[in-house]
Amino acid sequence: MARLSLTTFLTLDGVLQAPGGPQEDTSGGFAHGGWSVPYGDEDFGRFMTEVFDSAGAFLLGRRTYDIFASYWPAVTDPTDPIASRLNSLPKYVASTTLTDPAWAPTTVIGRDDLPAEVRAVKERTDGELQTHGSGRLAHTLLAHDLVDTLRLLVFPVVLGTGIRLFPEGTPPTAFRHIDARTTGTGVAIHTYELAGRPSYGDYSA
Repeated sequence: MARLSLTTFLTLDGVLQAPGGPQEDTSGGFAHGGWSVPYGDEDFGRFMTEVFDSAGAFLLGRRTYDIFASYWPAVTDPTDPIASRLNSLPKYVASTTLTDPAWAPTTVIGRDDLPAEVRAVKERTDGELQTHGSGRLAHTLLAHDLVDTLRLLVFPVVLGTGIRLFPEGTPPTAFRHIDARTTGTGVAIHTYELAGRPSYGDYSA
């Protein structure tokens, strides 16, 4: 059975929308696309290679899937550590409208009961089932305690607007911090494991 990991680029104020380019996601009038790009460096690249090295399959939201599918199939170098995995490993895309995905091997899920379908994918997958970005899908996964490992790459920028990873109404959830590092450009990378529900105390007691 696979562990499901969520790897997300975040601003200091928790925004995950359109980190990779101005036209990536302009929903809600978002005008700050591409905010992560100035911080890319060798440290960042090494970490992302490590992440993809542990992949057994991918679970992506429709928008992220379309962005990946427009780029990665054209990267045919078998030694590319990211392209080789994205192009060869099973991909699952959560969508109610996609019917004929051209990027093989891809399976469309989410037309009936998405949480149940994700659990079934986890059961039949070896290694790590990886979700990258996919903000709206991430909200659903977090709401149903389906994320086992959370990788947050926090960039030193505040935007003040945009879709956030943890919106109002996110279920209270506790995580265990298991790793941290910082890139040369100041991206703080934190890895967490699901630990259940929060515990509470009282400093005045």
